[in-house]
Amino acid sequence: MNTPLIDPFQRAVTYLRVSVTDRCDFRCTYCMSENMTFLPKRELLTLEELDTVSTAFISLGVRKLRITGGEPLVRRNILTYFQGMARHLESGALDELTLTTNGSQLHRFAGELASIGVRRVNISLDTLDETKFAKITRWGRLPQVLRGIDAAQEAGLRVKINAVALKGFNEDELFPLVEWCASRDMDLTFIEVMPMGDLGNEDRLDQYWPLSDLRARLRERYSLTDLAERTGGPARYVRLEETGQKIGFITPLTHNFCESCNRVRLTCTGELYMCLGQEDRADLRPSLREPTAPPLEDAIRAAIRLKPKGHDFDYSRQEVAGQMPRHMSHTGG
Repeated sequence: MNTPLIDPFQRAVTYLRVSVTDRCDFRCTYCMSENMTFLPKRELLTLEELDTVSTAFISLGVRKLRITGGEPLVRRNILTYFQGMARHLESGALDELTLTTNGSQLHRFAGELASIGVRRVNISLDTLDETKFAKITRWGRLPQVLRGIDAAQEAGLRVKINAVALKGFNEDELFPLVEWCASRDMDLTFIEVMPMGDLGNEDRLDQYWPLSDLRARLRERYSLTDLAERTGGPARYVRLEETGQKIGFITPLTHNFCESCNRVRLTCTGELYMCLGQEDRADLRPSLREPTAPPLEDAIRAAIRLKPKGHDFDYSRQEVAGQMPRHMSHTGG
């Protein structure tokens, strides 16, 4: 139990992303279909099972826990799980408990999350235009998200905005989005759209805006200083000298960030994905529910031994390679 989780490429696994639900109150076009068929509730891990498996990972050396979905805050009684994880913050076994959210429910939960021990949240927001926001999210409403951001900041949570870079959609908002985040003292990370989900509805090649181009546009207006900072995820950061703000770039297409990967992803059904861009997975649910299954710790270690070197996402030669059939919402990004 004291031996850390080391994958076949000598990378320590210290970061677990837990998708607590596949459900969401938005239907973002790059994340899920408009008419989704969600899992039966009986297939989902209970909140108690999520606690058990998360606690096992923490005992095996995981120091950072990020809660995702779907939209994590739409799961009933989800604060019970957060409260359970807070004991690991208090003991010092866990360095950080955080979440990624669309912001729609933050006005309800921000204060309680802060009191539990959450210190920062990532909020997905691709546009500040209300009409475009309704189009990209299908079901979302921008004022509701802005209200959530207000509530998060009022509660003392550090907010980072995650924006997917979408060619022909938010290219014209690059500078307004940067300036808006600077005015509110929020960091901002741009993400390249990944080839996941039902590509019959949305053509990723048409959406793909390489962050190398986005970064070059930023240099036209700002002085960019590369930062050595790492937050346990795939982003690489720069500081805009004129505003002092931090800008992140997650570039699975223009730059493969797999060499330092320290994370795995647990789905709401108990499947452990060792790589976002590969289909290899291990089912941990039997170890939680079946007396004859391998002990949970053994199942986790066996899964980590199968962690691949990296993904195969590629848009070169004007075709999509490394495509994943599952929707982004299934593994929580």
